[in-house]
Amino acid sequence: MKWYHYLAAFAVGFFFGNAVPHLVAGVMGSAFPSPFATPPGVGLSSPLVNVLWGLTNILIGYVMLRLSRAQMSHAGSMVAMFMGLAVVSVMTSILFGNAMGSPSF
Repeated sequence: MKWYHYLAAFAVGFFFGNAVPHLVAGVMGSAFPSPFATPPGVGLSSPLVNVLWGLTNILIGYVMLRLSRAQMSHAGSMVAMFMGLAVVSVMTSILFGNAMGSPSF
């Protein structure tokens, strides 16, 4: 695999991980921060906006998955996907925790 396949695999984990909180909040009918809120990432967006943003993240993640040529049998691509998932998970826990008034640590 070439270096950009690993970068695409990282993006797969990133986008799939970012889809989870938006889809869960949207399906639960809860307002949740999104890039379309005012201010972006801090204000609350409607459940419908969050469902659509979560689905968009899944679509982008799927396209990146096809571009990455990632395979379950290839440990390097799985590590890259996990790293993308880990980065977005930690990053959003801090960002959304602060936006929702919860301490980060």
